[in-house]
Amino acid sequence: MARVPSTSRSALFLAAFLAASGTAHFAAPAPFDAIVPRSLPGSPRTWTRASGVVELALAAGLAVPGTRRLSARATALFFVGVLPANVKMAYDWRVRPAPERALAYGRLPLQIPLYLWARAAGRSATHR
Repeated sequence: MARVPSTSRSALFLAAFLAASGTAHFAAPAPFDAIVPRSLPGSPRTWTRASGVVELALAAGLAVPGTRRLSARATALFFVGVLPANVKMAYDWRVRPAPERALAYGRLPLQIPLYLWARAAGRSATHR
């Protein structure tokens, strides 16, 4: 069996992460609906479903070496794009018990390693 380079493995782990998250948008949409910024037009559920579809598409693109580079760039942009939802969650949860606040606040800096992970996943497609 051929050995998968660690950078490719990392891209596949990111794909699995996005696939799980995208699936969660459909299996349990209410928590995602709650963090959709009110300034966006339409129903929060529409945005939840749309972001779930995007995550599933990005996961598929990352899983395929031929589309990994472009998908990784799109994934990095996606992580930047969902930052307002994480800011809204942190703001809304500011009055919750400390463990819940910590979870909400912890999502904000998590966007940085997720962004960097996506960028690194794109490099795995170019180093063959």
